[in-house]
Amino acid sequence: MMSLFTEKRHFGQKIRIIGLALLSQGCTIAYLESQTIRLDSCYLLARQQYPQTKQRDLIEKSKEYTISNASKGFLPQVTISGQATYQSAVTSISLKIPGFVFPEFSKDQYKVYGEVDQALYDGGAIRYQKESAAANAEIQEQSLEVDLYALRDRVTQIFFAILLLDEQLKQNDLLQKDIQSSIDKMKPSVVNGTATNGNLDELLAEQLQQEQNKIQLVASRRAYLAILAQFIDKPVPENAALQMPQGIAVSETIKRPELSLSDSRKKNYNVQDKILNASNRPRLSFFFQEGYGRPGLNLFDNNFDTYYIGGLRFSWSLGSLYTLKDQRQLLLVARQTEDIQKETFLFNTHLNLTQQEEDMQKLKDMIGKDLEIIAKRTTVTAEEKSRMENGVSTISQYIIQLDKEDQAKQNLLLHQVQMLLAQYNYQTISGN
Repeated sequence: MMSLFTEKRHFGQKIRIIGLALLSQGCTIAYLESQTIRLDSCYLLARQQYPQTKQRDLIEKSKEYTISNASKGFLPQVTISGQATYQSAVTSISLKIPGFVFPEFSKDQYKVYGEVDQALYDGGAIRYQKESAAANAEIQEQSLEVDLYALRDRVTQIFFAILLLDEQLKQNDLLQKDIQSSIDKMKPSVVNGTATNGNLDELLAEQLQQEQNKIQLVASRRAYLAILAQFIDKPVPENAALQMPQGIAVSETIKRPELSLSDSRKKNYNVQDKILNASNRPRLSFFFQEGYGRPGLNLFDNNFDTYYIGGLRFSWSLGSLYTLKDQRQLLLVARQTEDIQKETFLFNTHLNLTQQEEDMQKLKDMIGKDLEIIAKRTTVTAEEKSRMENGVSTISQYIIQLDKEDQAKQNLLLHQVQMLLAQYNYQTISGN
């Protein structure tokens, strides 16, 4: 059934998430209160129930933890260290002064100390780490939106497949009523001898054929309803009615989530450039160190003693300057690659939209011809029925014309549903 349709084509802030949740909850309540299922409700329910949606909370938590960790870079950093050493020689004084003995220094020396380091200036590294965490979370959020957006097409195809089956079932019922009417008129003729049992059997056989067609249509509809139920994670009874969507005005503006994803990636490249600049700036911090060891700060005292020292520490690593130019070129290449990918995506999307426009125009023309064909077929069938009832024509000829009229009506139903589907496909492709 899905082969009847055209080829398949291919939202993250908290407020938007909350809004989506409220809309989904409202649609769920509306769904439970009514057996009429709407396409927009299916879209929201499918997004809400799709397993990958759970990833959104993980992305937000990961961003919060990363930013929190980066913020702690401005907290005092405490280090505790210690060492015990033995050295082959120590400072000694060979000068001899009467009445004074210079101390002898031990070759085994010990030291344990704690140091507190407070960053005063880091070149903006911590601030840009926070921006990087937010930018990466935005990329993951938009990537999730791209994946979730693909659900629209899958739900749309299933929904319209069921709609087509509904229309075919309606046409089947009308056809069976028409055949039953002919049977009811034929029975008295058989009794009167103006028609044979063979004539009646032809109508009965055609009736059975249409009943068999209905069984196939009902089975296909049941299967698609089961698939739709899995997408929206709600039970869908067999008697559930799907609301035929209204025709929509197509828009050529492209608002696909892939474009937002591309913008997020370029934003992240800008942040990486800031981090690169920050890594080449000097660092300034205040430190305080207190310890215990032998010797202490007094080198002429060979006893264990406590000591402390504090001040400002300045550092500037110049080694990264060697690769700064190449790293900037790599970022430039990444930006240019992203621009090319975005341009390619837009090019392909415009091609798909052009093809969809051609499909819609083709279906519009075919629907016009369908209406003309049905008008002609209806006239022919009515005349053939009258000829059959007057004994001028055979049952077989009438059934042939009846089947042709039914096929013409089936084609109209198919093209009408395909036309509506093409409009929704166009909007899905354009992101509207």
